[in-house]
Amino acid sequence: MKELVGFYLKYLEQDFSLTVVDDKKASICKWTELQTNKLTKEEFTKIYTSHKAAGAALITGYDNLEVVDIDLKVFSTTSEKNEFWETLLSLLREAIFDFDRLFSIYKTKNAGYHILYKTKRCQPSQKVAKLQGHTQAVIEIKGQKGYVIMYPDNCVNGVQYSDIQYITDKDWHSLMSICRSFNYIIEKEDIPTQQKNKNNVYTGTSPFDDFNAQNTVWDVVSDEFTIVRNLSDRIVIKRLGSDNFLSGSIFKESDLLYLFSTSTIYPAEKGISAAAAYAYKYHNGNFSDAAKDLYQQGFGTRNEKEYKEKEKIVIEKNIDYEYNEDDIIFPIDVFPVQFKSFILQCNERLDTVIDYAGCSLLWAISLIIGNSLQVKVKNGWYEIPVVWFSLVGNPGIGKTPSIRLMLAPLIKENNKKIKEYIERKKEYDAYEKLSKAEKEKHIDVEPPSKKQNIVDDITMEALIDLHENVPHGIGIFKDELAGWLKDMNKYRSGSDLEAWLSSWSGSSININRMTRPGSFVEKPFMPVIGGIQPGILNTLYSEDKKDNGFMDRMLISFPENIVPLYNDKEIDYDVLKWYDMAIKKTILLIEQIDDDRNKVVFSTNAKKMWIDKFNEISNKQNSENENEYFKSMYPKQKSYIPRFALILNVLFCTIDDKYSIDVICDKAMEGAIKLSDYFVAHAKKIKFEKKVTEDMENVTNNHNSIYEKVKAAYNNDNNFNRSKLADLLSVSRITIIRYVNEIKDAHEGKY
Repeated sequence: MKELVGFYLKYLEQDFSLTVVDDKKASICKWTELQTNKLTKEEFTKIYTSHKAAGAALITGYDNLEVVDIDLKVFSTTSEKNEFWETLLSLLREAIFDFDRLFSIYKTKNAGYHILYKTKRCQPSQKVAKLQGHTQAVIEIKGQKGYVIMYPDNCVNGVQYSDIQYITDKDWHSLMSICRSFNYIIEKEDIPTQQKNKNNVYTGTSPFDDFNAQNTVWDVVSDEFTIVRNLSDRIVIKRLGSDNFLSGSIFKESDLLYLFSTSTIYPAEKGISAAAAYAYKYHNGNFSDAAKDLYQQGFGTRNEKEYKEKEKIVIEKNIDYEYNEDDIIFPIDVFPVQFKSFILQCNERLDTVIDYAGCSLLWAISLIIGNSLQVKVKNGWYEIPVVWFSLVGNPGIGKTPSIRLMLAPLIKENNKKIKEYIERKKEYDAYEKLSKAEKEKHIDVEPPSKKQNIVDDITMEALIDLHENVPHGIGIFKDELAGWLKDMNKYRSGSDLEAWLSSWSGSSININRMTRPGSFVEKPFMPVIGGIQPGILNTLYSEDKKDNGFMDRMLISFPENIVPLYNDKEIDYDVLKWYDMAIKKTILLIEQIDDDRNKVVFSTNAKKMWIDKFNEISNKQNSENENEYFKSMYPKQKSYIPRFALILNVLFCTIDDKYSIDVICDKAMEGAIKLSDYFVAHAKKIKFEKKVTEDMENVTNNHNSIYEKVKAAYNNDNNFNRSKLADLLSVSRITIIRYVNEIKDAHEGKY
């Protein structure tokens, strides 16, 4: 270390003040005095050559020297350290032009970093960023009353200590805002937990809590800010029109907005919820007025009298579409605990949707069973486990990823079969091109047949031809079901539709076209699954498809979902491997049975549960209170319940040998009934959504501007569904709320 004395002395000759430190990084001399009066070369040499000296440090604050000190010891793994540093560095490079030339960067002994520069805004030393769950700062600003150890050999970007220069105020502000954006310790904005409406003391769930539950803070402020970077734990944002690179962050876990910019309508350096942001944005921070406004919009628990009156109105209007709210939640408990755990882990770590994943698992097991098994409900009544799923949701909500994850083992095997066919077809085509003499010297090559059992875009004729080669069953998986539904009658009215209706029941299909020989399959097995948007599905509820029972056969899953932000959690590879092995085990279980629709019966208790549910459905069919539209759906549930029971029973047999493949257990029947209730509830939900949309269209159709349409909806019913109208008009929900506020103000004569 003594040989470095000359290196340090040259900095004393320049505009730097240095102190000498020991092996614990403590200053050997009184360094605070060096903020204004630096050591002479003689003084420094004398102290540095003492036995205690282990290095030197720059006095920050002297001649406006400031240093960003990044301490990565707070991270437990090297990958976490690297990720944090690379994220910080990329933001700085994006915000500050020519960053690597303006700043000096040195790596510290403990894998941290120093970013050095000079600024006329040099401040007292302070901690600016702590991570969630940590007390030690990850970023400190060393300015007045501070020092940093020098590391002569550790310059990262080629800008040496001697090259440190002044930066502009704009670059300094960008640097500070980026560093502060990593701070997780925030104070939440206090908002009243209870508010009064005009006549009642508010109790129960407050309008603010209800608003926060239904909206994100980004929903409120998205028209004022733009997203700079989407990080694992936060979204970094910038105010529109701001000269600064950043204005603040939105923390994903808490959904709180944290601003360090003071040039907005929101308070700085406080955690702001969606409701608090709404109060500042539309009521100038008056939380009392904001609570009244939100309450009038329907947020918060109604007082008892008001609730009963509202409930009465809703029942009178929509009694035909009533369903048990519990039935809307996918009954994931119907699966064996191992499969349930897998779906929940995928939901938590891969953001798959539980409803879509559950339906996809049912479809996968349906295809695996194929023509091997059927349920004997009673003599003369048999059900094959064919299922048709319509997974309803807006674009980007996660329909296809959820399906593909659950079908991955089957798709992998299906792709192998497709590749094998392509290779054999090439061999056969090459063989056919040989001359007669060449063929005599060659081993005979038979024409290959397709063996894939999952298809997407395919005509009914091609599907039946393929089914003849694969009698076990063919699954239809389409990312978008709309095309399948629209193309059903491509050749002539009723042809494909009739074939599909026959396939659902397991009856033989015989198709004759004038342009080709007939196609025939005796025991069709063709389950269907795919995604569809709610608006498109509503247009397909035509009278002909309703009259012939086609749409009644569709099992609809329409969960309430939002597009998730980035999820940094990883799923263990062993979990995915377990699922792959479980599906293969199910396949092996079924492969021991021939494709002859072997009969499976109910256990004694399962049959009792089935009879009770059958009679319950029959009573609904006979009831004068039941919507006639839904009465045609109930007979299909009498077919689906045994099918669900068979599928679930196979899953239980996969997990535990105590269950019998020939007898449907009590658990399977109990789960089948829950699944039926779930799909009935969602069928009513989609029909109700269609009716609400149609009613809203009727109210707004004769108006041109968005404002006039909102006004018409408000005048018709001031409690109209804001989200539904926003979707109908292709605008944000906040836009609807803003117009409603303007309309209410106009009614009250405010302007």
